[in-house]
Amino acid sequence: MKTEQQISATADVLVLGGGPAGAWAAWSAAKQGAKVIVADKGYLGTSGATAPGGTTLLVVPPVAKLRDEAAQSRLKAGGYLPEIRWIHRVLDQVEHNLELVEQWGYPFPKDADGTPLRTHLHGPQYMALMRKALRKAGVKIFDQSPALELLQDEYGVGGARGINRLNGKRWEVKANAVVIATGGCAFLSKGLGCNVLTGEGLLMSAEVGAELSGMEFSRQYAPSAAFGSVTRGRMLAWASLYDEHGNKLHSGDRTFGSLPNLLMKGKVFARLDLADTEEKQSFLRNAHPIFFMPLERAGINAFTDLFELTLRYEGTMRGTGGLRLTGDDCSTTVAGLYAAGDAATREKVTGAVSGGGAYNASWAICSGTWAGEGAARYALSSGRDAASRELKPAGTFGTEDGAENGKAIVSQDINQAIQREVLPLPINFVRSEPVIRQSLDRLHALLPEVSGRPEATVQGIVGSRETAGMLSVARWIYTAALARQETRGLHTLAEYPQLDPEQTHRLIVSGVRNVHIGTEAVPHANELKAALKGVHA
Repeated sequence: MKTEQQISATADVLVLGGGPAGAWAAWSAAKQGAKVIVADKGYLGTSGATAPGGTTLLVVPPVAKLRDEAAQSRLKAGGYLPEIRWIHRVLDQVEHNLELVEQWGYPFPKDADGTPLRTHLHGPQYMALMRKALRKAGVKIFDQSPALELLQDEYGVGGARGINRLNGKRWEVKANAVVIATGGCAFLSKGLGCNVLTGEGLLMSAEVGAELSGMEFSRQYAPSAAFGSVTRGRMLAWASLYDEHGNKLHSGDRTFGSLPNLLMKGKVFARLDLADTEEKQSFLRNAHPIFFMPLERAGINAFTDLFELTLRYEGTMRGTGGLRLTGDDCSTTVAGLYAAGDAATREKVTGAVSGGGAYNASWAICSGTWAGEGAARYALSSGRDAASRELKPAGTFGTEDGAENGKAIVSQDINQAIQREVLPLPINFVRSEPVIRQSLDRLHALLPEVSGRPEATVQGIVGSRETAGMLSVARWIYTAALARQETRGLHTLAEYPQLDPEQTHRLIVSGVRNVHIGTEAVPHANELKAALKGVHA
């Protein structure tokens, strides 16, 4: 409902999310001549996982042999679910975009011959440049403005509405195309902050009929200090691991697959003792400043002191699942709706393995570019006036209009109930059919708890929607996990310990109240069968 506290605006393209993917989508749409608004739940340029840290990039020299080898390597590692063509698209696009970033003033280091080394981006500098680029391109930015639900009519998606965290004003933007770049879903800790992504972007999209894919490949855990939530596992390449008695377990090899088993046996501690010079320590501090922040606040010197580790479940953020893509322009199964970054499935480039690290950073750049361009072309060619569209909100669980009973939604209690099902290693890491099925039943039983009304505060309104998103993603993940009866990449089931070549397809998930499963063929499935025949011959 409109009130005096509502801000109304129109655009050709509305981008939801202001991380790297959203920023590139907004910039790319504006360069196509579209009027663009981007709404971020924080402050675009400082919010999100990239801004306070650093990120590596998927950069392979433009040599056919090297790129073919890289693509084939990822195809095999991803269980033959990726697509070679899409991997090459990423390699080409990221090279072009990094040249733009350098032109905007990013100080890439250079080798002895003066060639820029574009393999790493320092988050604070990178995202500050992106904000400047958006401003220069004429993009209007709504900071501290989380979206709550999409708007739709018979033509498809036509905008969104949300709320400003600072002043409590509702906002509504009508647009002929929307890019979902709000990140994936994380279940990092018992508390939820504004930078913890909880799946509301995926929920909003599913409510208008969008399909998801790759949700079963969301079994990704990452190491963190036991008292924090910063997951920068790359830093442990400089660490030695110890048990609680001070005995060294292993050192510096980045084989973090052993951490779950070690942690199920007892406490594990780390120390970055391989960074044994001031030069190395300075490099690490500059590369990933956010890693050291919670440690230093606790009075811990990561290079000389032991600190306890735990694993944080990262859901679809560093898993692979997200909105299903139906075209090279990152379009979805809903007219006018596009997806980028962690909100989009990364199966086309990573398959069954994690999209984290260099692949994720490069995917954000590329998918943002393609989604922004595609959304702009769609919006500008639609022939519709966004302002005159008769749109209806599509929100269901966790919204005021979607409330089915008068009971208040108690987000904190529901969040903890959800996290009890998805965080424990014995449930979600050591997956088995009966355990996952029982957990999924308990998650389904929470639906009435998010069917009530949000508390009448900004925190309550946003928190209820985040909770509904987190519950929806958890249900999609476990539904897909039960449907893939094999072990492949990030997905395992104890009852099916082997890879099944007949299941070399994608699982498509849809529905909010009732979840449905389908399949989608992949182009390289027969290559896996041929490879396995060669092994057994």
